[in-house]
Amino acid sequence: MNVTEYVVPLSENARKRHYHESNEGRVTCFCFQLEVFVNNAWFVVIRYDSSHGFAHIDQYKLNAIKVKKELHLSLSEALTFADEDIKENWKVYQKRFLEGK
Repeated sequence: MNVTEYVVPLSENARKRHYHESNEGRVTCFCFQLEVFVNNAWFVVIRYDSSHGFAHIDQYKLNAIKVKKELHLSLSEALTFADEDIKENWKVYQKRFLEGK
């Protein structure tokens, strides 16, 4: 089993965190999330993961409300989608989170 894990700064107050495990080239589990720094703490804004045995997305609000949505993708497809989505839309997600939307 191979583990890949890293954090990439996006700005002074935003970063993306990547974690996945693979076995013989196949993704077996993953967690990919956007985090923002607010009030001296890091908060998860959006998380793509497979923690419940299926690929899904959790969207958070600053008041800790969470909305879960299943992704009908393989783990590998969901990991790629998550990376591209956060790369393209992190500023929008950060703004919505800070505005309480």
